[in-house]
Amino acid sequence: MALKPEISLTVGLATGAMVYGIFVNGTPTVADVRKSPANDGDASAAVKTAAWMSAAVVGGVSLIAKDPTVFIIGGTMTVALTWWYRHANMVEPEYGMAVPKGDNISEQDVEGNMQAEDYENEPVSYGF
Repeated sequence: MALKPEISLTVGLATGAMVYGIFVNGTPTVADVRKSPANDGDASAAVKTAAWMSAAVVGGVSLIAKDPTVFIIGGTMTVALTWWYRHANMVEPEYGMAVPKGDNISEQDVEGNMQAEDYENEPVSYGF
């Protein structure tokens, strides 16, 4: 039995606020995560813990309310905040851009030496 629309929306927004509260209290600020070294393990662990805790709260409230609106609003808030924090954790503060996990911008690239794009017009030698 679903809730009335006005109550459903209120409970959904309250669930979204609970998710936000979990992220605010369980993780460093997004600015701090963005200024820390890229792919920081501590920030990643805090975000993962907050995401799982938020998912549990959203699931629990949704099951108790028996209303899909609560799940949709709370789940969307969980996914959005998790993505926001993970993106902030991928930013290399020295260069101001995101770097994939395991990739580092080498000093050679920063100094202006030849990069992959520079080799496009080079003749190819196959060694025979």
